[in-house]
Amino acid sequence: MHKTTYCLRFIISCYIMLYMKDLIEELETYRLENKVSQKKLAGKLGVSFATVNRWFNKRNTPSKIQQYHIKKLLIKTSKGNT
Repeated sequence: MHKTTYCLRFIISCYIMLYMKDLIEELETYRLENKVSQKKLAGKLGVSFATVNRWFNKRNTPSKIQQYHIKKLLIKTSKGNT
């Protein structure tokens, strides 16, 4: 594979990792500020406690649909509709 392709793939993967880190950090801030347990947060997002726990422990990252629901929850909260 061409060197430029490798560089581009590396840049894209770094961007995705940074974006995911920011999203999870924002979710953790939401959780702590609103005194929401990981179990309750999992229920709000329609995933298991284990899934949320893996996100926060950096063992897994949210899928696209999970990212959508995380963003939706965070936007809803920022508008004052908890």
